[in-house]
Amino acid sequence: MKKLLVFCSFIFVFNVFSQQDSILKLKEVVLIDNKLKAFSLTNSIIKLSDSVIQRNPTSLTELLRNNTTIYFKEYGKGMTSSASFRGTTSQQTAVIWNGININSQFNGQTDFNTINSFDFNSIAVRAGGGSVVYGSGAIGGTIHLNSYLDFEEKFSNTVRLNYGSYDTKGIHYKLNAGSDKISANVNFSRNQSENDYEYLGYNKKNENGSYENNSFSTLFGYKINTKNTLKFATHFFDGEKFFSGTIASPSRSKYEDYNTRNLLEWKYEGKSFISSSQVAYLTEKYKYFENKESDLFSYGEVKSLILKYDLFYKISENIKINPIVSHIQNRGIGTNVSETKRNISSLSILFKHSLLKKVDYEIGVRKEITSNYKSPLLYSIGVKYSPFKFYSVNANFSKNFRIPTFNDLYWEGSGNPDLNPEHSLQYEVNNGITYKNFELRITGFKTDLKDMLRWVPNEFGIWRPENTDLVSIYGLETSLNWEKKINAVRIDLNGNYTYTKSTNEITEKQLIYVPYHKFTSSLGVNIASFSLNYQYVFNGEVFTSSDNFYKLKEYGISNLSMDYTIRTKIKTILTFQVFNLENRPYQNLLSRPMPGRNYTINLTLNF
Repeated sequence: MKKLLVFCSFIFVFNVFSQQDSILKLKEVVLIDNKLKAFSLTNSIIKLSDSVIQRNPTSLTELLRNNTTIYFKEYGKGMTSSASFRGTTSQQTAVIWNGININSQFNGQTDFNTINSFDFNSIAVRAGGGSVVYGSGAIGGTIHLNSYLDFEEKFSNTVRLNYGSYDTKGIHYKLNAGSDKISANVNFSRNQSENDYEYLGYNKKNENGSYENNSFSTLFGYKINTKNTLKFATHFFDGEKFFSGTIASPSRSKYEDYNTRNLLEWKYEGKSFISSSQVAYLTEKYKYFENKESDLFSYGEVKSLILKYDLFYKISENIKINPIVSHIQNRGIGTNVSETKRNISSLSILFKHSLLKKVDYEIGVRKEITSNYKSPLLYSIGVKYSPFKFYSVNANFSKNFRIPTFNDLYWEGSGNPDLNPEHSLQYEVNNGITYKNFELRITGFKTDLKDMLRWVPNEFGIWRPENTDLVSIYGLETSLNWEKKINAVRIDLNGNYTYTKSTNEITEKQLIYVPYHKFTSSLGVNIASFSLNYQYVFNGEVFTSSDNFYKLKEYGISNLSMDYTIRTKIKTILTFQVFNLENRPYQNLLSRPMPGRNYTINLTLNF
């Protein structure tokens, strides 16, 4: 049925666009997530363009690790991957798909290796609290996966083939087509790998580590008239991976997951307001086999229905207000979770005011109502002051939260229905300098987190979740971007650095898997049809035990890619990439070595 659905969708797209004529050329629009730009004036945002996405591997983990200050811990290459953003845990980073929070209802996080970055036109990273707009988990920051619609005469195809070390193969297809009335994106990706790399220094291989996955996404837009637009987005992911063991312990386990996302929007654009009605239906389903040879498995499945109404009203040229009403229903069942249902209703109000041409400020509030826990009143306040054309300073303050997951509340024999959400207060000051082709940003941040959820043993030795820890986080982020064109040569230089102190106030110890230092940089040189890009990633040491006795040492790795473009009727790009150039052994999770030097060759066709 899944293969039939993919085939029918392709046929539908090609049939539709073979019959369209175009007269008008309308500017590009973004699906759903207009809040990222409209109400993030005082936040730090890194936008990863299509060209940056193309230069990196398909895994969202590797894209973000190489280009942002987010720390990732992986159970080996291609295995489960989770993030630590601004000193928080993996459950406190929200992943937003076209405006919809897609973190798992079971464990509260996203496996970044289940997301193929090529399926999206733009990926953005928004640092700092975003719970007022994006709800639970948006404490450390949010990752935004966006697709664009072009209502203009257009028909283009991109095919990318890649082959690399450890018998790693991939094929990716992208279609962009449109007219003045209809627009569509179609993406298909398949990745697979034997993933049998050597453990440097251990005389062992990564056994039982193979994986394969398929993803398929579509985005359709139809302009009914100049004021009404319908949009429909889908995303399917079907993956299977065999969990590799540690250095000392082999593994025979296997994990299958299948996720679907569907979103329908009707947007009405009036003279002074924009009305948006949205319906989303999401599913997440997994099976875990302790022994891959056995038919016995544990499983879980959640189905989520989301209803949202969004009204953007322009009171004047300088004053905008945006109320948002939403209702979410989650139904879950699993091996260790009895069938259960959760309903969450929320009201958010966003306000923006441009004052005296040099001062802008934003205010947001959010209140949720649910029978499962007592939700706090959330709020955010941000101010931007631009005294000069080349300099601006932003400051914001927000209260954020994370709700207990299904596992926390309903795990049979251990769940705790009396849990409170995690609460946090966050402060941030951002200085920006922009001059010609040079941009520098320096941001100081602080987060006070209470009621942190942890699974701890009770007096009977049974592990149960409780609101226990108090965490204090502060740090400094810097980013630099410089671009220079000298005749036929273009040079791009980018760098990001963060210092993060994330302390459990009870033990006065740094949280595990939070590095004090993280640094990334890239240098790109383009000459006519040839381009060279060098990346360097440094991760400082991380502690692997709560008492800070055990730790993983720091490491720095380099990546190099070379592109050659043949500009004919079919634009062809040949890319050769080398990862971990110095062949250095490293781990970002205890006893889980990552690959040494490895290679990939890509062939990209644009027509």
